[in-house]
Amino acid sequence: MPGPLDGVLVVDLTRALAGPHAAMMLGDLGARVIKVENPAGGDDTRGWGPPFVRPEHGDRESTYFLSANRNKESIALDLKDDADRDVLTSLLRRADVLMENFRPGTLDRLGFGTGVLAELNPRLVTLSISGFGHDGPEGGRAGYDQIAQGEAGLMSLTGSGPDDPQRVGVPIADLLAGLHGASGVLAALIERQRTGRGQVVRTSLLASVVGVHAFQGTAWTVAGQVGRAQGNHHPSIAPYGLFRCQDGSVQLSCGSEPLWRRLCAEFGLDPQAPGLATNGERVANRERVIELIETAFAAHPAETLLARLAAAGIPAGKVRTIDEVYAWDQTLSQGLLVDVEHDTLGPLRLPGPPLRFFTAGPDGERETTRRDHTAPPVLDADGPSIRAEVGEG
Repeated sequence: MPGPLDGVLVVDLTRALAGPHAAMMLGDLGARVIKVENPAGGDDTRGWGPPFVRPEHGDRESTYFLSANRNKESIALDLKDDADRDVLTSLLRRADVLMENFRPGTLDRLGFGTGVLAELNPRLVTLSISGFGHDGPEGGRAGYDQIAQGEAGLMSLTGSGPDDPQRVGVPIADLLAGLHGASGVLAALIERQRTGRGQVVRTSLLASVVGVHAFQGTAWTVAGQVGRAQGNHHPSIAPYGLFRCQDGSVQLSCGSEPLWRRLCAEFGLDPQAPGLATNGERVANRERVIELIETAFAAHPAETLLARLAAAGIPAGKVRTIDEVYAWDQTLSQGLLVDVEHDTLGPLRLPGPPLRFFTAGPDGERETTRRDHTAPPVLDADGPSIRAEVGEG
């Protein structure tokens, strides 16, 4: 199946991760994505490593680049060269979406400010991603994921305790900005069906992290409480977290009183013990709760505990390593690995899109998820054909 965005043309001027991730999401959904890269080396992430594939060869590829650029074409354009700017102009006249994550003001200096774009193509939807916003007292700051995680409060909530701030193990500010950006583009494309005109969608690493503060945000704005890092246990629910056992650890989540009572019945604990009868009491006495549960778990290996918890209907799980996740039959069943053919590397297996699509009828569901994915392109792989297509070859 071609995907729900079949026929949508995206011009992707982004680099690094936030923008490329947003563009890849649209490509996964069937859009045609043309990635415009600097002729001098291409996207910065082509050089980010190790690890590299074929590191001993001149055509080595960065696994970082491979993570964010499937389902795209590549053309190398020098945006300070008049002939190459003409190619980009021709592409923008035809495009449905333009994506860019330059520092604020850069696109204007290149001669493609919002007024120029609106004149070139009134139906164009432009996604613009910045580090800290396009205006405001610090709107011009460069955006890097770890700096944004710290500035937006996420690192203060992550770690073993208040004195141990930690970044999330993936560039979550970048990825969230990409997710929010793609969502904004889809909304703008729907609105264009009513108005006939495109618009500019703006988000930032700062906005995207603040936008997922969830209960930590309202704990401050409503209740005046500042959340702090406290390791692998939930600040508002107990027991909910990672618990040591005989040969490692297991995770469990008792998000309701019935689940707490089931846990106690399974392991011989008193659910009505003083200080433990309600969730609020257990949160206030979290260390005591952890000690009780870990004492009960101490004689049991993790696999045995997980089986008992599952049989008792208590949500639980293990902490898998990345290789274990990709070998897990549940991961495979959800289409989260895709096989592609790379121009220089040959067959590759990549992490796949997180969305699946189905049509329902009287005979049941039929999956319509796109299956024919393409590998991330080598630099300028599609340059000659794209130039010919727009008449600028």
